[in-house]
Amino acid sequence: MIEKMKKLTFLVTDKEYDSFIASLRELGVVHVQQLQKGATSQQLQDGMALEQRYKSALQALEIYTKTYTELPVPQNMPESTSPESLLRHIEELQAQEQSLLHTIDALQKDIRLLEPWGNFDPAGVKRLADASARQIHFYRCGNKSFRKEWADTYFATVVNEQDKSTYFITFSEETPDIQAEEIFLPAGSLNGIIAESKANGIIAESKAEEEKLAAVRAELLYINANLRSELETGLVKAQNDISLSRVHLSDERVAGDVLRLMVGWVRADKTEALVEYLEKDRIYYEMEDPAYEDDVPVQITNGSYTRLFEPILRMYSLPNYHDIDPSLFFAPFFMLFFGLCLGDGGYGLLVLLGGLYLAYKGADNVKSYGRLGIWLGLATTVCGLLTGTVFGIDLTKQDWAILAPVKPYFINDNGIGPIFGYSPMMVFSVIIGFVQVLLGMVLKACKAWKNYGFGYAIGTFSWIVALLTLVAYMCLPADGSTPAYVQYVIMGILGISTVGIFLYNNPSAYKNPVTGPLLNIGGGVWATYGMATGLLGDLLSYIRLFALGLTGGVLGGVFNSLALDLTSSMPWFVRWLPMVLILLAGHGITFALSMISAFVHPMRLTFVEFFKNADFEGGGKEYTPFREIHN
Repeated sequence: MIEKMKKLTFLVTDKEYDSFIASLRELGVVHVQQLQKGATSQQLQDGMALEQRYKSALQALEIYTKTYTELPVPQNMPESTSPESLLRHIEELQAQEQSLLHTIDALQKDIRLLEPWGNFDPAGVKRLADASARQIHFYRCGNKSFRKEWADTYFATVVNEQDKSTYFITFSEETPDIQAEEIFLPAGSLNGIIAESKANGIIAESKAEEEKLAAVRAELLYINANLRSELETGLVKAQNDISLSRVHLSDERVAGDVLRLMVGWVRADKTEALVEYLEKDRIYYEMEDPAYEDDVPVQITNGSYTRLFEPILRMYSLPNYHDIDPSLFFAPFFMLFFGLCLGDGGYGLLVLLGGLYLAYKGADNVKSYGRLGIWLGLATTVCGLLTGTVFGIDLTKQDWAILAPVKPYFINDNGIGPIFGYSPMMVFSVIIGFVQVLLGMVLKACKAWKNYGFGYAIGTFSWIVALLTLVAYMCLPADGSTPAYVQYVIMGILGISTVGIFLYNNPSAYKNPVTGPLLNIGGGVWATYGMATGLLGDLLSYIRLFALGLTGGVLGGVFNSLALDLTSSMPWFVRWLPMVLILLAGHGITFALSMISAFVHPMRLTFVEFFKNADFEGGGKEYTPFREIHN
């Protein structure tokens, strides 16, 4: 449900301004509208930069915690200090870490380059090249990429094979045409560089640098474990400063710069305390309902069940203030679509168990996803049992006595059998799609009624009535036994619907009595063409529910057959292991692919077919009242 909003216009003097802003912040119910579009200030930019620095530091500390566990206790543990000082210290430690990494890498680079080639005298190699009037090149390639013809053409000689790479040299009068990586080695031999490094203390220095690096990382881990709350406090303060800076940029000077004009939005059910304050402090204000052209912020409020599906809605967009919140209406369909696409009772049980674990044992930020998983798992389990598929096993083909009474009721070709010559799940998928499309059209008509008046909803309601009447007519017996008065009623309803479709689809056109009927008739013809082509395409899209559910069950059944057939000749005490491995691998792949499809395609049906027929526009801006954030 989209909460009702009230528009507030304030006029305050410079003398009242600071106390007024402080009071608004304390009340925490007013969404301040930015009148100066795109306005900024140095204070706002600095605040946003500081916020990003805090976020980067906190994220880096999380990464350190997950990456490094066994490190020495830091010798000089930082004491609790101001958040900004602590932030600067963390950034200094990160800069020090990068410097140490570069130093260690530079110290070891030459040695790493020379190690695969062994110890040789570069001066001797140069003398050999000069004496033979040939060039000597050093190359590396994969073991399988080395070609024997290089030895004939360029006297390629393999020096070493290491880490699946072949290191070789060539002797030629000109640069060889070889598909391999040429290595440019430093001057000096391997033993010489190592000896020089020891003499200069570089090897020891490298070890010392690594110890320093470990100490830096240990200090960062200590900060995350003991002082993280101070960083989070600094982040909250930065965010509060940003919101305050934005409010300072949200007024306009009027009356010769004597007064400040501000516009805000408040939920209609949150006005009492605000009005009491404004009256008490004698702040001039006007409160009114939003005009249609106003950019009204949106807050949606739903029950515990519907709220679980709000993240899916937000992936598309928040509704705007003039939309009807579709969360309640698409949530049951999304759950059903997920169950039909995954389509296996066993897989549904896995989703259900995973959801239960996350809901009761997971972190606070994933508990809601766990509860959503419970609903989706339940839907999948029920759909899988109704269609007779559990872990790829077709229950209608099993000779189990317990299944004998219910086999005729499974919704598949071996259960209730074809409907109108088609697979029953294909027919049910189209019926479900028709119901959702009609629901979308009802929402479209209600939206037009809400925003413009009932007259603007007549055309859409006429289409809904006409489609339902046509379905009823098609369900009448074909043997002519239907009473005549029933047919007359149906024809009468269709006639009335036709009038609404062709003569009242655009009431505003009747402002001109001459062209109004013609424009409505033209609009009705165009709507009929769109309905004839669009409705068919929309309904055919829902067949994917049947196709995806069928595919998952078939793949699961294929892996079941492979596990049985490939191990049939093995003794039972050996057979179980490869059978379990095949089943785990096969069903793991099938489950992963089916899960992706079960999320993507229901979203596609919701965002395209349902939202289009519901005339859902989206583009809403979230209602964010000006208030102080706390840890």
